[in-house]
Amino acid sequence: MRCTPDDLFAVLSDGWLYPVWVVGAARMRDVDEQWPREGSRIHHSLGVWPIMIHDETEIVEWDPPRRLRLRPEAGIVGRGVIRIDARPHPAGTAVTIIEEPVSGAASVLPALLWKPMLTVRNHECLNRLAFLAEGRRAEREARELDHRTETPEPREGTASPQARRDMREAGI
Repeated sequence: MRCTPDDLFAVLSDGWLYPVWVVGAARMRDVDEQWPREGSRIHHSLGVWPIMIHDETEIVEWDPPRRLRLRPEAGIVGRGVIRIDARPHPAGTAVTIIEEPVSGAASVLPALLWKPMLTVRNHECLNRLAFLAEGRRAEREARELDHRTETPEPREGTASPQARRDMREAGI
């Protein structure tokens, strides 16, 4: 991405932007006031109207400007774990996403079936995230930023025991 890791994490720190960059997230319902503190959640929906599944995503680790770990949960669809890593790169920031289902329908399927779909989906998520973070960089450089001028620092917070277990079991 042609931006700084801080530009990227400023976007990630705004829970209301989640459905803009996450493929499949259709709308936001609420963002915990403590977001992006570990253990806080965003509440969104998946699908296309009229078939919507209420989902929530919890922050398991917030370590700007290096790492974000999330645990989405979508009812019968199941739970997953996601790790987003960022590191400085000569062109700006190198970003990777690793995602794995830990319960529900996808977790019982062989990785051969779900992994290619998640790879394509996460590639598009990275494209969308790049548009937002690079746009933020352009606004910052033009001194047109008037919101979220700093990336929030980690604050005290604790992820739920289930979210921690899911992360340990997935190994990401």
